[in-house]
Amino acid sequence: MPRVRVRRPFVAAAMALTVGAATALTLGTTGAATAAENAAGTGAHATRHTTEEPLLKGSAKLKRQPGDNVHFTIDAHGFADKARGTFYVSHYFGKDWGGYFKGRIDCLLTGGPVAVATGVVSESHFKNTPGMPEIGDLKGKRFGFTVLDDGKKDRLGYSWAVDGLPKNSVGKCESTAPIETLEKGDYKVHHWMPSREAAKR
Repeated sequence: MPRVRVRRPFVAAAMALTVGAATALTLGTTGAATAAENAAGTGAHATRHTTEEPLLKGSAKLKRQPGDNVHFTIDAHGFADKARGTFYVSHYFGKDWGGYFKGRIDCLLTGGPVAVATGVVSESHFKNTPGMPEIGDLKGKRFGFTVLDDGKKDRLGYSWAVDGLPKNSVGKCESTAPIETLEKGDYKVHHWMPSREAAKR
């Protein structure tokens, strides 16, 4: 996710979100992300999707400077506001700052290799450190995620990219462009839309 502007020199690795450069804080985890990954059953290419419905599934670490660890795990199925699933986001900077939040998916739309999903936070935990951004309780807030499934060059975006910190809720299926590149991991998007006739009913 976007980089965080901090007041102390030693946090140069957490980049500030400058005017015109939409990069925002993302919460990423090290070991926790791996656990969430396993729990969500990621490994997108190993799982064959057979049900005709939209799908967004996978886990990845964003490309950041050393010590800045950001992970996203998303498992979303279903069309529009009938979607269900889970998400897990974590961000750790060094040994003293970081945490995670997770929740339930409440909307999913796809368009070719692009998926936009939102979910409401059910749990969040962050350890604050002087000189670093403070993350309050995110429980009950809705955030958005965007994924471009482009083979080995997947990209990811999130609704707080412009704000810099995950604090403002968005409407269902609202997020930003997939501005982030991945260091490792993979996402799978299965595009599906109901027929025009079905949509009219």
